[in-house]
Amino acid sequence: MKNKIKLTLITALALGTTSVYATNGSNLIATGAKARAMGGTGIGVAHGAESALANVSLITDIEKTEVSFGGMFFMPDVSNKDSINLGQLGDESGTATSAADLNVIPEVSIATKINDNFYMGIGIWGTAGMGVDYRGSKNSGQMEMVTNLQLMQFALPLAYTKNNFSVGVTPLLQYGSLDINYNMSKNLQKAMVAGGMQAQGITDQNMIGAEMAKVTADKNVGAGVAQDLKFGYNLGASYQKNGFTIGATYKSQIDMFYKGVLTSAIGAMTNNAYKNDILSTPAEMGIGISYEFGKNTFAVDYKKIKWSDAKGYQDFDWDDQNVLALGYEYKMKGMGLRIGYNHASSPISEQDTTKSNSAGLSGGLVNTFNTLGFPGIIESHYTVGGCFRINEQTSLATAFVYAPESTINYKNFLNQPNQPIQRSKTTHSQKSLSFDLVYQF
Repeated sequence: MKNKIKLTLITALALGTTSVYATNGSNLIATGAKARAMGGTGIGVAHGAESALANVSLITDIEKTEVSFGGMFFMPDVSNKDSINLGQLGDESGTATSAADLNVIPEVSIATKINDNFYMGIGIWGTAGMGVDYRGSKNSGQMEMVTNLQLMQFALPLAYTKNNFSVGVTPLLQYGSLDINYNMSKNLQKAMVAGGMQAQGITDQNMIGAEMAKVTADKNVGAGVAQDLKFGYNLGASYQKNGFTIGATYKSQIDMFYKGVLTSAIGAMTNNAYKNDILSTPAEMGIGISYEFGKNTFAVDYKKIKWSDAKGYQDFDWDDQNVLALGYEYKMKGMGLRIGYNHASSPISEQDTTKSNSAGLSGGLVNTFNTLGFPGIIESHYTVGGCFRINEQTSLATAFVYAPESTINYKNFLNQPNQPIQRSKTTHSQKSLSFDLVYQF
């Protein structure tokens, strides 16, 4: 049964190309075209069946049954300039643009009214991910690195409403896949051998030379793609009266185990000292409020994403994010127009290359993997979209999201005392276009 579920989820994810990029760290700002057009708001404003993950209690806003299905074309633009000056062994510095620049993310939401108090639904959504593809950059600063994290959730939203107050729970099954691989050139390996021995106080050049001579070929690092299935849950509550909607949500942390992926990728640069293969989906908590009057709806959401408690991310010193989302909708006959804004500071910051963190990873190594492999640095998003009624039962929701370029420039893993500073500089911007067909009956 577990293999059948995996096959179904893999088939859905296969609609994507190389990787699913994300926005608030490695999380999409929202699932569904309605929420994305309004800046990712959804905790305190109802979006019908799409509310299953944002705030399950708000699926009680549907009249009878609603089906929403569609997807998103996601277009990240990521480039990296990395300094790898190996002295007498050569200069492997280089600049490259990631080939992971187009992804298709599917989503299906269904919700139905059982009676005046009970509502339920079902759905499947691509919710998060991240990745780069620097293949073709051999013997350069990008080390031909390819990273690919994909997350999809299958859920059964349940909600109860009475006297304008609603509560709900969404039990969910999360599928995840993770791959990290890269190429270490022969000369890079030799330089790391020499640097490691010198850091241990070994100065005998003959001894250092003998160890360097043992390196005879490039080294491909990576354990291949690993997959996992884990259960989690979302909780939601809301109160609606006189045009106001107030909502609150909690999403559980989900610990995903990717056998051999992290220990292989990080172990190659830590003499196999790193022993963790868990990369958690972080817990979230949030509140939201909206006010509808006449043809206008204003919405504001705030949520905290707990990266600092998420296994794997905490080893790479990701900070919690405070996300602010603003949305507005203007309704007209047969259509509605939406705009929004979403902001969260980057969870990534530069680490001190002279120190190691609680996971035993040097600041330079953390900087390298954050800038090169997992650059979740986007901060601001500008959104616009609309809803267009096709007939009495069918409508089309659209959203366009633009995230302007963010740049980081951190010291990388090759920095040594009294040596020229070497850096990894990454720039990242995004565009996405979403379409959802909504059918009500």
